[in-house]
Amino acid sequence: MTIRYGLTTLAAVFFASALAPTPAKAQLWTWTKDQMMDYTKAWTGDRFDDGRPKVPDAWIARAKGLSSEEVTIPGGRGGGGGSYTQFEGDFKVLHPELKMAGRVVTMSFMPPRADLDAVVASKAREKGITLGNQYVFDMLQPGDVLAVDLYGKKEGGTVVGDNLFYYIMKATKAGGLVVDGAFRDLDGVSDMGMPCYYRSVHPSYLTQATASLAAINVPVRIGNVTVMPGDLAVGDKEGVSFIPPQNVQQVLDTADTTHIHDEWTRMMFDTGKYKSSEIYSSPRDPALRAQYQEYLKKRLAEIKAQQPK
Repeated sequence: MTIRYGLTTLAAVFFASALAPTPAKAQLWTWTKDQMMDYTKAWTGDRFDDGRPKVPDAWIARAKGLSSEEVTIPGGRGGGGGSYTQFEGDFKVLHPELKMAGRVVTMSFMPPRADLDAVVASKAREKGITLGNQYVFDMLQPGDVLAVDLYGKKEGGTVVGDNLFYYIMKATKAGGLVVDGAFRDLDGVSDMGMPCYYRSVHPSYLTQATASLAAINVPVRIGNVTVMPGDLAVGDKEGVSFIPPQNVQQVLDTADTTHIHDEWTRMMFDTGKYKSSEIYSSPRDPALRAQYQEYLKKRLAEIKAQQPK
């Protein structure tokens, strides 16, 4: 079943007035290509046609082998000022055995307001656009993760059921779904092999009367973090980390070092020769420190050799 619903302009007013002037021909409820590039200008790599940052597939593949701990790097505030990773937990995890990694597409809802929804729906009709969740789903690319701000809504806040979940899985090549809200048809979705992080499930439908689509591919709030289009979303059993694209390579390289450190530490514990304080978090003995540094150098070289050119 296809559900159609209105579009509130609250987010559009904010982004049109607070961020930059929007040409008359542009869609007010999303960033233009120029705005997307301006507000993600710290990223200097490839982009999609709409300006969304496109981190390399090879980085996505590397991230899928990492844990939340390994991709978390403490830093200052702001994606460009040292906050390398933002983590959000307390999700229900559909497939705890699956790791998630992909480029973020954002989607934001707000409580409906009839007068605002009517104006934007009318403008959309003038452009020949049918607004609804499927309009966004049809934008998805392989390797994407859809991040949906549904403000924690449960009843009437189900962004998809099993059919559209299946579509997202196919369109993104099982990239993933993160919804600060709900979905429905848990029985139908459970056997589908796509990572999904969600707050709740409910059998109700999302309709014009329950929630309105507010914005597409602009900054959104997922729990207590700000998520940008083009972020790399990395998920495991603990939750989801959102990494600004310009920070991904450093995060991945640091994660490799963390992984090797943990690997070496457990090898030393397995010998039964050392107390924890002699090894963790760094070896006390200079000879052991030198042994660790040699092991780290060797393993980093092996990891680098295995990475796609």
